[in-house]
Amino acid sequence: MIVVKFGGTSVGDAAAIERATDIVRGRLARQPLVVVSALAGTTNTLLSIAEQAEKGQLIGALRGVEGLRERHLAEASKLLGDHGAGAEVATDLSAMFDELASLAEALSVLGHLTPRSLDAIASIGERLSSHLVVAVLCARGIPAELVDAGDVMITDDHFTRAEPQAELIAEATQRIVRPLLESGTTPVVGGFVGATSAGVTTTLGRGGSDYSAALFGAALRAEAIEIWTDVDGMLTADPRVVDGARLIEQIRFDEASELASFGAKVLHPSTIAPAVKIGIPVYIYNSRRPEGCGTRITFDAPRRPVSAIAGKRDVALIRIRTPRMLLAHGFMRRIFEIFDDNRTSVDVVATSEVSVSMTIDDATHLDGLLGALMALGDVSVERNRGIVALVGAGLGDSTATMAQALAALGNVKVHMVSLSSGGINLTLLVDGDQVLEAMRRLHVSFFPVGQ
Repeated sequence: MIVVKFGGTSVGDAAAIERATDIVRGRLARQPLVVVSALAGTTNTLLSIAEQAEKGQLIGALRGVEGLRERHLAEASKLLGDHGAGAEVATDLSAMFDELASLAEALSVLGHLTPRSLDAIASIGERLSSHLVVAVLCARGIPAELVDAGDVMITDDHFTRAEPQAELIAEATQRIVRPLLESGTTPVVGGFVGATSAGVTTTLGRGGSDYSAALFGAALRAEAIEIWTDVDGMLTADPRVVDGARLIEQIRFDEASELASFGAKVLHPSTIAPAVKIGIPVYIYNSRRPEGCGTRITFDAPRRPVSAIAGKRDVALIRIRTPRMLLAHGFMRRIFEIFDDNRTSVDVVATSEVSVSMTIDDATHLDGLLGALMALGDVSVERNRGIVALVGAGLGDSTATMAQALAALGNVKVHMVSLSSGGINLTLLVDGDQVLEAMRRLHVSFFPVGQ
């Protein structure tokens, strides 16, 4: 059994869905569970509809609903025609858009958008795409059946960023999905979407379809998890930033996880965890070029000083300075409890006897965070910073690699340097507007043209 996940661009229109259908057909002997994202751009439009409705801009919100309706029905017509199965699917999709319009109208009256209601709206994209993909598979002679994500992806009630409940997911997947696979039917489920044990719709956060695929893979003890996207695999750097970025044919689990956490966009950072736990290899393929070799993420990939370079901007640096840290115990625990209370994760930490510096890339709860930290000492914030990360399993084996990195940066100012505890990630904090230049210089140094 394998899990085959198609991202938004891989089911973005009729041509993409036809390609996805061919990919599934080629894997029928391996009993694929198909996980689909919403059609490309749909989730952003749904969130915009919710915001407009909350502000009382009902006409604009309903215009967005109708735009999505027209797009989905047009693609369904291209794939299935306007009669028979095509007409049936069009009716089902239209009913979901009617539901969306009703939600928008209710929000415009209430004038208040709760996380729960936002999830109800955001989940509609995956519901639409999974219905359409099932119909196309069946029309192309592939027995397929829709599985309601809420029946198998059981989560807590932290709406918009729900936490999956692994044991409940495993039980539901074995009970609902495995019999379909064993009977020769291809189950199709929307990613990103789940439900509480009481049946209330939740979502896993942006990029959560990858997480869904990995969780289902773990639940089934799958042979492999395939992520189909619009790039050839994981590259040595973002090709939109760095000319000459190269495909990484094999990469280790820990390297891929670090790259995802520090800005690589191919994978959702949480995707790796369920697969790592039981050693399921993850493959990344380009649905536009299915003949490509892609990237294999596994335990036994080659050990390299630097496998890839990632970067991200819009990082804030928080510094806390207080003499009370000197020879004190429990101080760091108090700091991190404050970050936990404010639901903010830390990327990089550097400490001395009387100060600690931390970076964050989500400033949603920054005001509350700073207010609580000020009780511990003097607090300052430096905004508009960026992180550049060199990732390689063998990075910490020699100081030569670190020296080479700093030399390559030249006059790019570095505010902080941190080597991860496992020696796999060298993180450099620079000015936000220097991230791209720093990535280019490092790539030229570690991946010179012609080598």
